Amino acid sequence: MHHDRTSALGGTYADPAGATARIRFRRALTLAAMTLVMPGSAQLVQGNKRVGRIAIRIWLSVLAVVAVLGLLALMDRQLIFGLATNAALLTLGRWLLIGLALGWVVLIVDAWRLGRPRELHGAHLAISTAFHGALVVGTAAILFFAAHTVSVMNGFTDAVFASTTVSEPHDGRYNVLLMGTDSGKDRSGMRPDSINVASIDAETGKAVLIGLPRNLENVPFPKGSVMRQQFPNGFDCDGCYLNAVNTWANDHADLFDSKEPGIDATMDAIEEITGLKLNYYALVNMKGFSKLIDAVGGVRINVRERTAIGGIGSPIRGYIEAGERKLSGDHALWYARSRVENDDWSRMGRQKCVMNAMVRQLNPQKVIMNMQDIADSSSAMLHTNIPRQDLNVFMDLALKTKSQPISSVSLVPPVIYTGNPDFDKVRRLVSDAVQTSEGDSEIQKSRFATAKLPVVETGDEASKKDPRKANRSADLNESC
Repeated sequence: MHHDRTSALGGTYADPAGATARIRFRRALTLAAMTLVMPGSAQLVQGNKRVGRIAIRIWLSVLAVVAVLGLLALMDRQLIFGLATNAALLTLGRWLLIGLALGWVVLIVDAWRLGRPRELHGAHLAISTAFHGALVVGTAAILFFAAHTVSVMNGFTDAVFASTTVSEPHDGRYNVLLMGTDSGKDRSGMRPDSINVASIDAETGKAVLIGLPRNLENVPFPKGSVMRQQFPNGFDCDGCYLNAVNTWANDHADLFDSKEPGIDATMDAIEEITGLKLNYYALVNMKGFSKLIDAVGGVRINVRERTAIGGIGSPIRGYIEAGERKLSGDHALWYARSRVENDDWSRMGRQKCVMNAMVRQLNPQKVIMNMQDIADSSSAMLHTNIPRQDLNVFMDLALKTKSQPISSVSLVPPVIYTGNPDFDKVRRLVSDAVQTSEGDSEIQKSRFATAKLPVVETGDEASKKDPRKANRSADLNESC
């Protein structure tokens, strides 16, 4: 079959049928591309102009909203985070995304119809249909995923950040009590293994991690509190360490006018110990923390010392070797909690390094792409009284903190003797650490910078590898 014909003058010209087929094919693909870039434009040019005008107006409105939000994000990031965590707006946004997905799919299918598929033949029809089908699947998948992510975030914030009491910063800082605990049948009550206070500058995001030993004795309580009435000379009963305050208060809940006597009593004790007024608390279940790390693909840690896996009520089943490593949730958990073949002070330092690594390595992209897994793990991991209304504040502070050096101070020997603590000295150390974080160079040159730390071995190289260096550091990035 010949597609070229000879004219009366002896020349040739293209087959009109073939040229028409190519034009129809290009038109079909062009209509699809127009619908992808400007939904409704295909209908405006080739089909129902009224539908096209409505679709274009909706699309332009969406683009205008996105542009305004982008401009607001540059001017006031906290406002954007507030909108992104508002329950009513999240619900509305979810349904709008579903509506956009369905509407866009309908327009793409209609663009395929407008491309006159019956007039296409062979490969042209197959390519056009496949192209339109890919657009349908792609746009629907993206928008439905976005709607699902919004729904997950809304449910997660509702479940975890259920408190409605907002606390203003004290002396320009937010002070949050962070407690890590393991639940198990062999434990009497809930005793936090990890106790830290994150003190964060409300403007700059500069943060200080204050580590408190779980075995701190003779813990004081504020005047007028139930615990002060029961223990006027400090928490001095047999086996009564700081991490036992929660258990004691919960066991004597009838003495308290509180829904959470253990946590409230612990917060009272921490305030009296540190001299800081606490805004909120976050209770972290360590197994949930392990799942969170797995949800974001692990965490990269500079392992300072060979650390045992297991050995707490069970045989040692392996080791995390020293060096740069990407740890799974289980290994990161053991690195943070193991005290076999080392001690509590080493463990406190390693915990700070894990927290510092999470702050540095988590980013919005990881959070969004793993929202479902993060929500599942966090719901099992986190119990807090931070209200939903303050989430925008802490999201903004988290990004600021990420770009700042995080300093630390821990109330550990030889600076503080846990068996008979000098609480006046403790409060000075905390105050000095906060002032240092805020840039007081004179303080930095004094007690905070010159206090000595114990080391595992002798020698400069061993000292550099000692994880306890993180217990007292002006920059955890350098110490970890």
